[in-house]
Amino acid sequence: MPADPSSRMTAREAIALLTGGAGFTEHRPPPRTLPPDGPLGWAGYDAARERASARTGEEESVVYGTGVVGDRACVLLSFEFGFLGGSLGQLTGDRLEAAYELALSRRLPLLALVATGGSRMQEGMVALTQLQRVAAASTRLRAAGLPQIAVVRDPTTGGGWATVGAGADVVLALPGAQVGFAGSRVRPPDADPYAYGAEGQFAAGQVDAVVPAGELRGTVGRWLRALGPREAHEAPRSAAPLPRAQPPSPSGLPASGREAVERARAAQRPRAEAYLADYFTVRLPLHGDRCGGTDPGLLTGFGLRADGQPVAYVAQCGTPTRPAGYRAAARTIRLADRLGVPVLTLVDTPGAANDAEAERAGAGAAIADTFAAIAAARVPVTTLVIGEGGSGGALALAAPGNTHVTADSYFSVIAPEPAAAILKRAPSETGATADQLRLRPQDLVELGIARSIVT
Repeated sequence: MPADPSSRMTAREAIALLTGGAGFTEHRPPPRTLPPDGPLGWAGYDAARERASARTGEEESVVYGTGVVGDRACVLLSFEFGFLGGSLGQLTGDRLEAAYELALSRRLPLLALVATGGSRMQEGMVALTQLQRVAAASTRLRAAGLPQIAVVRDPTTGGGWATVGAGADVVLALPGAQVGFAGSRVRPPDADPYAYGAEGQFAAGQVDAVVPAGELRGTVGRWLRALGPREAHEAPRSAAPLPRAQPPSPSGLPASGREAVERARAAQRPRAEAYLADYFTVRLPLHGDRCGGTDPGLLTGFGLRADGQPVAYVAQCGTPTRPAGYRAAARTIRLADRLGVPVLTLVDTPGAANDAEAERAGAGAAIADTFAAIAAARVPVTTLVIGEGGSGGALALAAPGNTHVTADSYFSVIAPEPAAAILKRAPSETGATADQLRLRPQDLVELGIARSIVT
């Protein structure tokens, strides 16, 4: 689709779109003097800079400072594409590094409004090494537990995409924006243009949302509230509260293992969407695994509850979870842990996807990484099993010591049908096998696997 005209707004127009009447206070780094025509002595470079400055009114391709989006203060940096294609040179690197350091010193989120063609040719390798400066500054911010949000405009390519853009915790894109590492003049001639656009990157799990300009201020404001950092007057964040059963089971607890499995598999049983809709007043989805994959059967993101408490969520939707889903889960849990936000996981899967495609996509490694993310989490993780708890593919999302179950769920080392087959039992013995597995909600509490039954 063609780019939204608003995606080609100037750096200051982009800032004003986000801050509105709240205002913006510009900052500048200490001045630096470049040699004539830059570090390479590129003939005509000084004149090109002068023309760019006269045309845009800017001294460099990045503007940065402090402002307020919604009700949250943040550091904003915005690229001016009209200044030499928003390219990164040595002075741009000074400004980018200073913006990250400003966010670090004031403990504020960083909001990057990106529109760039990449590194500046007229400064050669000196320009390219600015990407290392940006990566180091971003890492310092990440280590301090401060969030980074990027809004990618048209175009966002090259090193600017591969650092400031794709390196952010949350990536939002304006509709139709050109987004990709390869710019339009350096791609293969037969390249599919969809792969290099905001919508294509969203489909590939590289962008979290495509947001129209008119909705951007509200969306970013909600993300800033959800990601923090925590305000000085806010109480420390406790564990995520348990969701309510949706709806309470009318028939009590299952009498047998077979009944437990049948209730968990029932088509009319409430799924993750019903639980999340009841639990949150605002949901902000994260999308994709950042490795080119998505899993529609696993929902991840951050949400705000009615009391304003942010909670990260990872929710299975009753389908076999694919490697991309586990990678997205691990990404979300680690981000929440770094930002000090509690996590809620909803378990509902017959098990991990086990087809050949899943194996080629690294199912084992992805599941292992999810186990590791939960094991390493310093924030509290709360788990509710709302349906099927199928083997390790479900356990990977379960919090040790803080897992709860609904009356319409089961959790088992293996489903009763394959268990009976492995044991060389007749299909008629599946129910007895289910009983032996002790997979009912009340069995799980008695065994110490679950803390409580939510009814």
